[in-house]
Amino acid sequence: MENVIEIRNVTIDYKLKRYDIRAITDVSLDIKRGKITALVGESGSGKTTLSSAILQCISTPGEVTAGSIKFFGKDGSETDVCACNNHQINKFRWEKVSMVFQAAQSALNPVMTVFEQFEETVREHRMGWDKKRIEERTKEVLEDVKLDADRVMKAYPHELSGGMKQRVMIAFALIFEPELIILDEPTTALDVITQDYIFKILQRINREKGISMLLMTHDIGVVAKFADYVGVMYAGRLMEYGDIRTVFKQRRHPYTAGLIGSTPSLIGSLDDMKPIEGNPPDLRDLPKGCVFSPRCPYRTDKCTEKEPEDYIKDGCLLKCTRYGE
Repeated sequence: MENVIEIRNVTIDYKLKRYDIRAITDVSLDIKRGKITALVGESGSGKTTLSSAILQCISTPGEVTAGSIKFFGKDGSETDVCACNNHQINKFRWEKVSMVFQAAQSALNPVMTVFEQFEETVREHRMGWDKKRIEERTKEVLEDVKLDADRVMKAYPHELSGGMKQRVMIAFALIFEPELIILDEPTTALDVITQDYIFKILQRINREKGISMLLMTHDIGVVAKFADYVGVMYAGRLMEYGDIRTVFKQRRHPYTAGLIGSTPSLIGSLDDMKPIEGNPPDLRDLPKGCVFSPRCPYRTDKCTEKEPEDYIKDGCLLKCTRYGE
């Protein structure tokens, strides 16, 4: 299969006591096998919620209320993620798809060595592995992320730098050789040099091992440098999706153009930066028609009358009224 994950018409609601919040609305997305796919957008756009749905770990009281999420294995197997029971999803989460969460450095247990935490994780999911095999596999994945395995395995989290702890968490995600790794802001709170180093490690793992990756980030520069495909999210909708060169070169959707135009450049003038005016909408009170219309410099009366459909142009998906004409 060309795709490792196919998300079709997924809607995710948070059902609260007084009202419901629709965090994701009718999103369809393909994650290509062996490629790095990025999701970008402002905070609250739905990136983390959508990616969490792939592993059935949406924060309570959120739930997938419509659509399907299917995983296609290299062996030809097909998994309907939304239909998995607790036992099936527990096995699926580590062996098929793993995730590096935002602020993952906080996930390490401060009173256990790194190896003890690897051993605990492996024994929970692979009952047949003895201690020697766990040690060998732990060394392999730590070396994959360019760490001194003999030293790091014996260390406690407080003895490691922020970048080293982040690489340990990436090593955790590699432990069972999954086919897809989800990375939610994997370099939060790290300096730019360390960020670049970690992304180069991830890119090498992707290219050498063929592991597909889904990356959530606010950093447009990182996406342009490392991703193969990009999806642009706004107010729980996928506004644009396509290969990285086409999306960044054409900038067809006004929101995509706004994100790129508001990113500082090392070689350009700050005067060329044009921030997107206004703020993201309140999900409890969305504007009529296109949700981006109140901030769009190209809006027309038609934009406020009806929400645009998805259009395909040059292999890229666009949710914009201008391309439906």
